[in-house]
Amino acid sequence: MQFEPVIGLEIHAQLATQSKIFCSCSTQFGKPPNESTCPVCLGLPGALPVLNRRVVEFAIRLGLATHCTIRLDSQFARKNYFYPDLPKAYQISQFDRPICENGWLDIEVDRQTRRISITRIHMEEDAGKLVHEEDGDSSFVDLNRAGVPLLEIVSEPDLRTPEEAKAYMEKMHSIVTYLGISEGDMEKGHFRCDANVSLRPIGQEKFGTRTETKNLNSFRFVQQAITYEIARQTEELLDSKRIVQETRLWDSVKKNTYSMRSKEEAHDYRYFPDPDLPVVRISSDFVEQIHNQLPELPDAKKQRFMESFGLSTYDAEVLVADKQVAEYFEEVVAAKADPKLVCNWISGELMRLMNENKVDIRNVGIPAKSLASLIQFLQEGSISGKIAKTVFEEMVKSGKDPATIIEVQGLKQVSDEGALRGLLETLLSNNPKQVEQFRAGKTQIKGFFVGQVMKETKGQANPQIVNQLLEELLNG
Repeated sequence: MQFEPVIGLEIHAQLATQSKIFCSCSTQFGKPPNESTCPVCLGLPGALPVLNRRVVEFAIRLGLATHCTIRLDSQFARKNYFYPDLPKAYQISQFDRPICENGWLDIEVDRQTRRISITRIHMEEDAGKLVHEEDGDSSFVDLNRAGVPLLEIVSEPDLRTPEEAKAYMEKMHSIVTYLGISEGDMEKGHFRCDANVSLRPIGQEKFGTRTETKNLNSFRFVQQAITYEIARQTEELLDSKRIVQETRLWDSVKKNTYSMRSKEEAHDYRYFPDPDLPVVRISSDFVEQIHNQLPELPDAKKQRFMESFGLSTYDAEVLVADKQVAEYFEEVVAAKADPKLVCNWISGELMRLMNENKVDIRNVGIPAKSLASLIQFLQEGSISGKIAKTVFEEMVKSGKDPATIIEVQGLKQVSDEGALRGLLETLLSNNPKQVEQFRAGKTQIKGFFVGQVMKETKGQANPQIVNQLLEELLNG
């Protein structure tokens, strides 16, 4: 029997507001435990929440960017459950009246475009954090994160492969960072998701029993966890075992999921409207005002890069996936550097450095003007591609600009035709046997002469001029 995976993602994006969703406590990451707390986020009796206006604005931005319908009268609800890092014993979220509904997002996998429907986007508060003692049996509660604003983005179960799930999450991450509503730092938990996975026989409409894998905080983990779950559930079904509806966790070291608890349904949370918060009423004019302020989003930027700079679909996709990378690219091009060369250097050398040092492009150590200067030297033939890489490595080490490095180290390319002609004439005169071999049809011997020139000039001879002169002299 062949099975079809059915996948849906619930993405949580932490919003880049200065204060929490229902109080004025700071959202700054890394403060000492329980320093950013007050009676509201501690859940003390008598404390009343007050909604942060920026959270509503950010929710509307994302809803518009993902083609959602914006509800003008959304409502908060209490989601009741007990956990040590949830002091009120309920989370303030939204249930049957979310702020955004019925949207969609297009993704591309293997050059095929698929439209993934978005059920809802709703506002809610985050819980606190448990810090477990490594060598003991104690856990400590840090409530700095309690009340930090989140948007939960719930997709329809339209995804069918782990690759699609990864592409969808990457696209959503690009959008929230382009909009400026989230920093998207996955290591800090700013952007994470829960993956719902079930299997059904191919051709069957009814969904199978699903599992939910919680708190996946990297694109790679999402793909790996879903791949594992598909394989695990397939094996269970082929062994005639029953899939249990449960919440699971991903072990990134062992590369497997494991059971955490049985999965709750909506009725288990006993949702009801929060009596301390009024209905959130917004006007259509307010929505239109936010719509008019939306920035250029990844798909539009990708199309512009292809049309304005002559980039391929793949190159444009690589650049626009990260807002900072796209902005850096445009800064380098604005300094009169060839767009295709700029793209090659960013997707090659700069992204290698970013991955090795785990930094973003603004902290990689190469200012946009410096890269533009290096590429200009390359364009005008002052240095070769090989020397350009040498200069680049020195730029990374020393922080010096390309012009200084080229001047001090004497790396400027030799393009003087007279000097190169004289050098080649001497080489041909000293190697008559190789000249005869070339003229007898052994044309690959030309590489010998090019190598000798490069050796004599320490790799600084202009290869284009060398090849041109060689053709003239050998065939003369």
